[in-house]
Amino acid sequence: MDFPVYSPSASGNSTPAPVQPPTAALADIEDDEDVPIFSIERVQLQFQISSLAAMAVSNNILYLAVASGRILRIDLNNPQDIEDTELPKLKAPGTGNVKDIFLDPTGSHLLVTTTTAENFYLNLRANRAKQLSRMKGNVITSVAWNPTEPSSSTKEILIGTADGKVIETYIEPSEEFFKREERFSKLVWRTPGGVAVDGLYVELLPGKPDMRRLIATTGGRLWHWVSKIVRHAPGDYSPTFTKFFDDEESAVHVDYSPSARSLLSISPEDESFTDDRTFAWLNESGIFYGKLYTAPTTADLGTIIFQDSKLYPESKLPSSSSPISCMTLTKYHALILRDNQILAVNLLDNTIVFDERLPYSDKFLGLTSDVKNSTYWAYSSDSIYEITVTNEDRDIWRIYLSQNRFDEAQRLAKTPRERDAVAVANGEFLLEQQSYLEAANVLGKSSKPFESVAIQLMENKKTDALRRYLIVKLGGYKSSQLMQRTMLASWIVEVFMEKLNSLEDSMATKESEKTTEPEEKEKPNGVNGETNALFDKPRKKRAADNGVSADIRKVKEEFQDFVTRHKNDLDVKTTYDIISSHGRQEELLFYANSVNDYSFVLSYWVRLEKWSEALTVLRKQDESDIYYKYSTVLLVNCPKETIDTWMRMPELQPRKLIPAILSYSLAVPTGDQNQAIRYLLYAINTLKSRDAAVHNTLISIYASDKSKDETPLLEYLQFHDIERCYDTDFALRLCIKHERVQSCIFIYSSMGLYEEAVDLALQHDNVELASVVADRPGDNASLRKKLWLRVAQKVINKEHGIKSAIEFLKRCELLKIEDLLPFFPDFVVIDDFKDEICAALEEYSRNIDQLRKEMDESAKTSETIRADINSLSTRFAIVEPGERCFICSYPLLSRQFYVFPCQHSFHGDCLINKVAEISNQRVRRKITHLQLEAQKSGGGISDELDELVAAECILCGPHMINSIDEHFVDEKDKELAAEWEL
Repeated sequence: MDFPVYSPSASGNSTPAPVQPPTAALADIEDDEDVPIFSIERVQLQFQISSLAAMAVSNNILYLAVASGRILRIDLNNPQDIEDTELPKLKAPGTGNVKDIFLDPTGSHLLVTTTTAENFYLNLRANRAKQLSRMKGNVITSVAWNPTEPSSSTKEILIGTADGKVIETYIEPSEEFFKREERFSKLVWRTPGGVAVDGLYVELLPGKPDMRRLIATTGGRLWHWVSKIVRHAPGDYSPTFTKFFDDEESAVHVDYSPSARSLLSISPEDESFTDDRTFAWLNESGIFYGKLYTAPTTADLGTIIFQDSKLYPESKLPSSSSPISCMTLTKYHALILRDNQILAVNLLDNTIVFDERLPYSDKFLGLTSDVKNSTYWAYSSDSIYEITVTNEDRDIWRIYLSQNRFDEAQRLAKTPRERDAVAVANGEFLLEQQSYLEAANVLGKSSKPFESVAIQLMENKKTDALRRYLIVKLGGYKSSQLMQRTMLASWIVEVFMEKLNSLEDSMATKESEKTTEPEEKEKPNGVNGETNALFDKPRKKRAADNGVSADIRKVKEEFQDFVTRHKNDLDVKTTYDIISSHGRQEELLFYANSVNDYSFVLSYWVRLEKWSEALTVLRKQDESDIYYKYSTVLLVNCPKETIDTWMRMPELQPRKLIPAILSYSLAVPTGDQNQAIRYLLYAINTLKSRDAAVHNTLISIYASDKSKDETPLLEYLQFHDIERCYDTDFALRLCIKHERVQSCIFIYSSMGLYEEAVDLALQHDNVELASVVADRPGDNASLRKKLWLRVAQKVINKEHGIKSAIEFLKRCELLKIEDLLPFFPDFVVIDDFKDEICAALEEYSRNIDQLRKEMDESAKTSETIRADINSLSTRFAIVEPGERCFICSYPLLSRQFYVFPCQHSFHGDCLINKVAEISNQRVRRKITHLQLEAQKSGGGISDELDELVAAECILCGPHMINSIDEHFVDEKDKELAAEWEL
């Protein structure tokens, strides 16, 4: 068999058709392409078909039913593959013809009904149709497929018949010969009067798994149900619509003149189409159509749908002798078939956008559509036609625009010019309706001239709308358009300030009226028992005041949000000028905080003497100059918190904070802790500052403290005694000025001025401290004795008892009794220090004996040395005849040589060269110089050269010990080194 040549319809991108809605906003929108939305083309088949009875397409699966019972199945994705099936009981003559076919949306299940009330089922995966025995005797007129879109089985479906029955059945294909295809077949409803059920449609309702919507058409009546089905457990094959029709209140219907012409069509599925699907019912009067709303999920849903639905009378179509024979829906249009004429009516404005009459003599049988792929078909008894749809929604936005349905128009507008035209028209409409805020939001995104919108809003004194318009307009400018953004942002700030001032003026006026209004006296109750509402007016005033306050808070929040988002668009100086001109200190402060202008914020809080707020701002930034600038005023007024803030900023230079520290130190009240000391100690101990100015400042504070306690100053001086970073002269002058005696004594001692230290201590009768200082020069006995003598004089003059004075002075071992005698009074009893005198005499006697013994030992040593000197003149060494030089190994007696007491012997020249080799550069030059002088004089080795080379033996003297880390074998002598390898 030959197969058809088929190409799936292609959707092209085209510009809108030249349909101009009545709005000036569309004046500049022109069409650049005249491609029609609808076109019809005949499908060229390579085989002849005749007596075509029905056609159905779903999910790109096409079925052709020939009246004689032949079913052709074509996969439009692979049109060369054609499956041909014969209905088993229609082969013999007189057994009837195919009346109609019904295909589910997935293209998997096909029902065939005949003129003799025989019904067959054909599955997509089968190549043989099976008779539905339980449906025998029923001419199928409509099918409501299961909305869950089954594949292997139909699950529960509803079938409408020509005698007014609605039957629920469950068809599952089976390969067993005697097994029925239907799991069950149950009559669930019958139309009044047995009128044929021409259309059925079942759909799920969102969020309601047990609810179903059912639409049915019966002659001149359209039904709508919303009710529950009966849910069964898996594997329980039982009817689900048995109680669906019991609730009479769930049924809503609309009636027209009874007619044999009745057809139901539902618009195709489209995931990109967000609107509700459309239904259309062809009846005697025309086409009744509307939206299939999905809420509310109650019986009232049908009433709402029918109330919003419309009738398109057949009389609006061009006059014709043939009535409408078939109809199907696209997304926005109704395709109508009259004889061999096909028309497309736009369901939004009822305009006819397509009207074509085919020149062929054959009469069209019907229209069909693929609800999954939005393809549309027409067929006659021997031909197939495809109705191609190209960019169907290209003109829809214009229609929505003409109907003031701006949201839908904006959603369907494709190009920027189209969207802008919708925005302009929407904004103008909102301005006419005095919805200024909404208009501002819309026009801010449009191309409508800026000045015209702004002037119109200002003339109407709609400052809120003007502010909203400017903000939206600002968001539309690119970041590169700096001038425009800055100007708009500045204007917005101005509008904000005017609004805030206006609200506050209004609130102040109400407050003044409230305070000046005389109190109302209570009136007696009326004759009818009415009481005087004394507090109604004040209560209304309070509500009004609260409303104004809420408006002020809201506007302030909007201003703060605007500044936060657009601070980079604002010029700092201009913004300061605008806000300041309106006297808005709070907003000025917020803006300064937003742009991190901490200097301004700090100066603001400092002027108000809000020290904690100022420190809070200071902690937010890390610019050292700001810390230095406000250091004095903050430290004087809030010392502890200021020091805490400084200590959190280790990058600060303590030297630059010294002026503030000194100013604060002068103002510290008596008894309060000087917080500056805490920071200076932090700088010295933690930051390891060695700056003399920092150390001097700390000493100055310690020394000038009103307290007499010198402990902190002494601890500091003692801790930094070894590594002094302060100026000792400066420290000494301060300590003298403020009479810090102990500190002065310590500084004198650290400077090595022990005499001044001892004198100062004795001057203040501090003998103990003087004795401690006198012991400090431990390596200088004479100075130490001198200091102790001064202490002794003070002690002897101070002590009333000579005995106690003598006991105190025993602490220094350098003092003798004879050193102290000059300090005793002229008239003193010797008994008080007789023991000391005796002890001193005994000590002298022991010293004389020791000196005598040392003199005897010195005399003996002198005699021994004298004997050794005399023996040197007779000292000699024996050299054997065959003895060799320890350096060159040649006979020693061949030339001048040296012999050491250790019996090592060397040639004179060998020893000189060797000593020159192992000596440093200075000795080497000296040896060379002496050799040259010897050669010039023609003499032998000079005494000076002899002392240099013969001072020690090179083999057993200090040189050999120093060369212990050198290699035995020179690395340059590879042959000798190789002999030592293991």
